[in-house]
Amino acid sequence: MHSYLLIAPAKINLYLEIIGDRPDGFHELVMIMQSITLADRLTIEPSDNQKINLRTNSSAIPADETNLAYRAAKLMCDSFPEVYANYGGVNIAIEKNIPIAAGLGGGSADAAAVLVGINLMWELGLTSPELHELAAQLGSDIPFCISGGTAIATGRGEKLDAIKDLDNLWVVLAKYNGLSVSTPWAYQTYRQKYGDTYARDRAEIKARRAQVHSSPIVSAIIKGQGAEIGKLMRNDLEKVVLPAHPQIDKLRAMFAESGVLGTMMSGSGSTVFALCESEASAISIKDQMRSKISNPELSLWVTQLFTGGVHLGN
Repeated sequence: MHSYLLIAPAKINLYLEIIGDRPDGFHELVMIMQSITLADRLTIEPSDNQKINLRTNSSAIPADETNLAYRAAKLMCDSFPEVYANYGGVNIAIEKNIPIAAGLGGGSADAAAVLVGINLMWELGLTSPELHELAAQLGSDIPFCISGGTAIATGRGEKLDAIKDLDNLWVVLAKYNGLSVSTPWAYQTYRQKYGDTYARDRAEIKARRAQVHSSPIVSAIIKGQGAEIGKLMRNDLEKVVLPAHPQIDKLRAMFAESGVLGTMMSGSGSTVFALCESEASAISIKDQMRSKISNPELSLWVTQLFTGGVHLGN
């Protein structure tokens, strides 16, 4: 068997609307998800035993069964027991570049890469829809991380409709290293404060989904209108996260004052991103932020929108 190097891109949310509750306890969402070039690198190779062996260059993430990448490998072993018995275990090495607990889907991207890598290594021949079905058992963002690009995500985030990919914009990411936001806390707090705005029946949920599919921001994405996209971005979770975390709110305000195309928190945070029209503009904005905020805990990245998901590296 061959070993494989997989590149696992991070994601940002250009749009996140909470529509209502689901019977499974999750929220009914409509999101527009976008891949970026900031990515983790994973090596997937056969093991000489029947174990899943996981290692990483980051002491901040677990290397055991609590890691989504480990769980993805376990799911493949359980789903294809005869192949697993024939080929043996899996070695997984993760080079973390995506910040942790940042709203950028780093854990989901790693799990997606493991599914793709084992599919290749074991020569399973699984199609993209089949991989998506497996991915949805692990987490809501993982199906998107497999295919990536630009997509409308509905349900709890696992149902995807690809739209014309964006690749003409650059992004500055800002995150305080010691600051994280609990995703369950963010959604539960939103439910407590804004539950009275939730759709109450399937017809209303369907109608609100349809509104996004034909919305001005989707039209702007299809036309590649960066300034218009920046104006139309939305993240409902900002309503509860920003008041609770003034540092995140201040990052957003400072980006807005810098003349970017648009700025928003990604997912449940704690990363704030700014859209820029060029690499030069993004580098300039990054330098401005660094000069204004001397806190050594602030990390900044310049990255670009990306048209794909997990892919083979060199």
